[in-house]
Amino acid sequence: MTALLADAVVMFHAAFVVFVMIGGLFVLRWRRLIWLHLPAVAWGALIEFAGWICPLTPIENELRRRAGETGYSGGFVQHYVLHALYPEGLTAAIRYALGAMVILVNAVVYTIVWRSRRRVGETLT
Repeated sequence: MTALLADAVVMFHAAFVVFVMIGGLFVLRWRRLIWLHLPAVAWGALIEFAGWICPLTPIENELRRRAGETGYSGGFVQHYVLHALYPEGLTAAIRYALGAMVILVNAVVYTIVWRSRRRVGETLT
């Protein structure tokens, strides 16, 4: 059961990362989602720029240990995403690039959101 909880944390964590990256697209449909998405974007970028580990990572590791499995060091992105792309590890330059990518992708999406709402005379609230 504990291993299943660890897997659920991973799934939630992955969903959060996806939401950070493309959640602005949902704002096109559900405008009020902006109040959840913008803080998520800020948190995602801050985690990368500061080199912090998301609090979900230690929770997952602890659940894995309790289930008799092995946890991992580093963060979620480093373990699940970068492990496949960059086997030598997560460097500061890669972290900064990921943080910049979060901001850039969302800046583009919110520019589209803003322009589409402006054309029809709506606000984002």
